Amino acid sequence: MNPAALKMSVVAVLVMLLITAGGVWQVQGWRYGKQLAEQAGLHKDDLTAISNAAAAQVRADQDKRLALEQRLSTSDQTHYKELSDAQANQARLRDSLATSELRLSVLLDATDPASSCTVPASTGAGGMVHGGARARLDPAHAQRIIGITHDGDQGLIALAACQAYVRQLSSD
Repeated sequence: MNPAALKMSVVAVLVMLLITAGGVWQVQGWRYGKQLAEQAGLHKDDLTAISNAAAAQVRADQDKRLALEQRLSTSDQTHYKELSDAQANQARLRDSLATSELRLSVLLDATDPASSCTVPASTGAGGMVHGGARARLDPAHAQRIIGITHDGDQGLIALAACQAYVRQLSSD
């Protein structure tokens, strides 16, 4: 073979190798492109499922929060009603004491030797108080006692409201 024909056959083989390599490259590109497209579709489906699950979880949490807010609102309304009722009762009691419609009295221990009380142990025929000997409290002292009981009632109502609030929060 002559050198020019040899060069020509080497060039022809190289061109064939280049064409084959280019064809293989193109086929591989198509295959990988198809696989990448399939993976992208699967990834998109996974992302959609994840976002749907997250949205459902957010909705569930919002529903729980709304239900808790409604229960707490109801509890607050109940607490307010109890507090206002107690305040109204205390105001009526104070008014009754102020107008002398109502008298506060205490039972006396007639058997106490330290007591130099000469109040009879039984009531007279015209008395309306039943039981042992009683002494009437000064209206100012009675007002202070009613004030103290009012503060205690308010404290108990507030405590009950706090306990209900904690129970509501801990139940969720």
